Amino acid sequence: MAGLGLSVPQGFVIANAADLSPASLASAVKKLGAGSKPLFLAVRPSVNGHTRGYMEAILNVGLNDQTVEALAARLNDRPMAYDLYRQFIENYAVNVLALRHADFEDIFTAHKGSDLISKYKSFIEQKSRAIFPQDMIQQLRGVIEAASRRNNSSALIVQEMAYGGQIHGVATSRNFSTGANVPNIAPAFVEKFPKLAAQLKSALHKVERHFKSIQEVTFTVEHGKLWLLQTKPAKINARVELKTLVDMVREGLLTKKEAVLRVDPLMLDQFLHPTLDATETHDIFAIGIAASPGAVSGQVVFDATEAQQLKARNRPCILVRSETSPEDIQGMHAAEGVLTARGGLLSHAAVIARGMGKTCVVGASGLRIDYEAGTMTSLGVAVKKGETITIDGSTGRVFRGHIATQKPVLSGDFATILEWADASRRMKVRANAETPNEARSARYFGAEGIGLCRTEHMFFSAERIGPMRKMILAETVEARKEALDEILPMQRQDFIELFEIMAGLPVTIRLLDPLLHEFLPKSEHEILELAHDLSIAPEYLRTRVGELQEFNPMLGHRGVRLAVSYPEIAEMQARAIFEATVEVAQKYGKAPIPEIMIPLVVGKLEFDYVRARVVAVAEAVQKESGLELPYLVGTMIELPRATLRAAEIAQSAEFFSFGTNDLTQTTLGISRDDSARFIGEYTAKGLLKTDPFISIDIDGVGELLRIATTRGRKARPDLKLGICGEHAGDPASINFCEEIKLDYVSCSPFRIAIARLAAAQASIRNN
Repeated sequence: MAGLGLSVPQGFVIANAADLSPASLASAVKKLGAGSKPLFLAVRPSVNGHTRGYMEAILNVGLNDQTVEALAARLNDRPMAYDLYRQFIENYAVNVLALRHADFEDIFTAHKGSDLISKYKSFIEQKSRAIFPQDMIQQLRGVIEAASRRNNSSALIVQEMAYGGQIHGVATSRNFSTGANVPNIAPAFVEKFPKLAAQLKSALHKVERHFKSIQEVTFTVEHGKLWLLQTKPAKINARVELKTLVDMVREGLLTKKEAVLRVDPLMLDQFLHPTLDATETHDIFAIGIAASPGAVSGQVVFDATEAQQLKARNRPCILVRSETSPEDIQGMHAAEGVLTARGGLLSHAAVIARGMGKTCVVGASGLRIDYEAGTMTSLGVAVKKGETITIDGSTGRVFRGHIATQKPVLSGDFATILEWADASRRMKVRANAETPNEARSARYFGAEGIGLCRTEHMFFSAERIGPMRKMILAETVEARKEALDEILPMQRQDFIELFEIMAGLPVTIRLLDPLLHEFLPKSEHEILELAHDLSIAPEYLRTRVGELQEFNPMLGHRGVRLAVSYPEIAEMQARAIFEATVEVAQKYGKAPIPEIMIPLVVGKLEFDYVRARVVAVAEAVQKESGLELPYLVGTMIELPRATLRAAEIAQSAEFFSFGTNDLTQTTLGISRDDSARFIGEYTAKGLLKTDPFISIDIDGVGELLRIATTRGRKARPDLKLGICGEHAGDPASINFCEEIKLDYVSCSPFRIAIARLAAAQASIRNN
């Protein structure tokens, strides 16, 4: 502000407190105070913005038992001078000597009206065995050292105090509530001091044009002169921030790229989901991890079937589980939201809910669920099945009863920022989607195709789970194919709908990936029912279910291994894909280009084994239809060995899609479902920079991605590369994807806007 020619109290900057000797500090203070006796100082951290944990300004350094009288004369207000002295003693004790504010509040309450200064100094000596210093240089050294420790060694500004008595305040360069380009100055100040108000308005204009953001300026008036004490970015909400950026581009203050870089991508989440009505208050029932944003209310249900039944009767519900599994998919679709007692941000419930755009709270560790009694208990309070609760997936809070919500409104500024972002973006942004609703949401939010269609999610509906179970329990290839023939037309229709919604955009379809036991019944009631439907003995069915259970499901008989053991499953899915391609081509005159993804490969041989069967089906369908069908066959890279053997795999695979969820698990040897119990300790103690399931572990998993992309492209220069794990919605991970030049990221539909903006920012920074 001094450089802009504005009235700022004189002072100096300490770039590094560690290099400051007592002699140099005394010399600087002596120069500063050459014309004023006594001298009073403010120490302010040079922090750009409002950063949690940073020490606020310490004012009135230099006050002591003698100089307080000089300040009283300067202010012509002895009580105010002594109150400022009291406040300085307290701030010094709290920030420099690490005492508690609460203790001083107790003293103030107990001894108000008496000699508080003596009480404060006695308390300091008693608690810290230190004497409050009367020497200014000693005071200043203590404040500077404390501020340097608290503020990560950022620069400190030491300024002479300006005292305005009652004439002081804060003004913003624009209206912080609406973003209107009108300075926000208290009307009373404008009316009483019109000339000073005009000076302040001019100053606000200058600092805003310099910093190119809404500024909050602290000012005071002493002896008729306006002094500006500090400026920092104003606290504004997301909607005002976008409006301001768009306005500043139109005003010529910012370029479009500069505006795009100013937006925090995660902030966009606020525009995409309903939020709780701030005017309503309810007691918190439980607290968990905010896994998927939004706020919803509904009746408590404890199983997927109940959720579907309520959905059919148009009654909103919340599915509550200890943890979810693939068989809960249809219940999750039917419910308004999901609440689990266990799990972290990459648990099954969290990942699937985000993909569906469902509100979700996971890991509510204080929640106790009694399925038989139909109750859940938290904080000593019980909630029964059928009672209404509200969950807030943006904060992790759970409430009893119904709370009104406010619907999101996508403003023109939101769309404008994304339009500018898309103009600067290199990477494509696709969606992880399986259902028509998810695909439509993805298109609405700007997806440029589907990067991951998890076909297993299509098998859990009531009309499909029967044939699927029949297929799994079949003991001959013929019996298995008979069951698959029932599933084929349903799968074909699934893909037709996705191809039509995506209208020529790429659709990557992953062949069946999970363990087969996930599709089988677990409860005795379900076992008896299925045994009756299949006309088999319950004892035999229990035995078969037990045989298919695995000790370590993540590393078991899944992914490509299923297709190796049961190639007829992959052949059925391939036929459904290609027949859907034919139907869409005949209907619209242009064939979609499906990308068929073989999951969990470790090398070229098993990939080639399954690829040969996919190609054979493609050739058969082409011969039957008389159409030439465009398609790609690639793989999901999610195992360390696959990244190391990328060169040989790329000889056959036409694309790699990095499944970073499993790649992180297999690289670090950490289960994403269990990591929430201890990963916080690792990040807090500096053992990991970030949670590796939220942001890519650059040094480990990232290095494997670099190896795979380099080796894969060397073997096949036109290799298409993308990422489809949850990291694809994380801005820091997206920036890394831009560094290694992936072609696209694929995330859940409700993260697409975030990914579009983050990908644009990465392009601007890296190019």
